This record gives sequence, C-alpha cells and structure tokens, in this order.
Amino acid sequence: MGGIKVSYLFIGIIILQRLAELFIAQRNERWLRAQGAYEVGTSHYPSMLALHSSFFIVLLLEITFKKASLSSFFPILLLLFLLVQAVRIWCIHSLGRFWNTKILILPNANVVRKGPYRFLRHPNYLVVSLELFLLPFMFQAYFTAFLFTILNIVMLFVRIPIEERALRQATNYNETFK
Repeated sequence: MGGIKVSYLFIGIIILQRLAELFIAQRNERWLRAQGAYEVGTSHYPSMLALHSSFFIVLLLEITFKKASLSSFFPILLLLFLLVQAVRIWCIHSLGRFWNTKILILPNANVVRKGPYRFLRHPNYLVVSLELFLLPFMFQAYFTAFLFTILNIVMLFVRIPIEERALRQATNYNETFK
C-alpha cells in the first residue's frame, strides 16, 4: 500500500478516535451540568474546534498535493505517537467524568491528582501538542507541523490561564498545587 493510502487510512482512524472522544465529552458534559457545573472560556472554544478540525484538513491537503510519502523515521514516529495515545487514554481515564474538551467547572470539586495528573497539571495539553507535531512528521507534512504547533501554542496561552483561574476560584486547586 502506498504512502498516501497509508496516510489516509491512519488519519481516518485518528479522526474516528476524535469523534468518539467528542461523544464521551458530550456525555460527560451532560453529567457535569446535572451536578451544577458551568462553562468558562466559551469565547475561544469555537476557535479551538476550528484549529483542531482544520489541522486534519490541512494535513490531508499537504499530503495529497505534495504526494507525501512516509517518513524514513516512520517506525520511530509511529511508536512515539502510539505512546502519546496511551497517555491520552490515561488522561481520559484518570479524569473520568471530569474529562472534557470544554472547560467545565464543578464548584467545590476536588481537583483530580491521579494518573498523569500526579506529575503534570495539564498532561492532556501536552498530548495534543505532541500529536500536532508528530502526526505531520510521520508523513513529511512539515508545513502542517510548523503551522499548527504555533497555532496550538497561541491557543494554550489563552486557554490554560482561563482554566486555571476558574479552577482556583471554584475548586481546591490552590491547596492541591501548593
């Protein structure tokens, strides 16, 4: 099977994974809101969705028009990508019903400090950052890797302070991360 066909198949699988995650996020959102959670950061959320959706479009376009082939480092990059996916699943599992693509704050909730959250405050953001870098490199789509790494950094500079401010105000975030 050619490099482009492998690219399409692999990226298609990742897109299906993201759609499944959106289903999980919606289910978790319904539960959180029923518990009294509220959303913050609504103004940047559509931009974040656009960024993540357009990532796949630009990646597929670059692969198609460049007739990109698999990187000579594909086996190593694939292994790293799969390790990142394992951490992604670990993040989702560790947060349980609190995992979401939106910033949903449940007042007086205890901040999760298990799984990768024992070591980092925002491991899922690290996972996403690594994915946006590794996936294009697997298929020699260097423009996509560069562009979306920069755009993601800008997004995180907006998103993380909003999330942390809300968590400090409404949960035990300050006590947890002294």
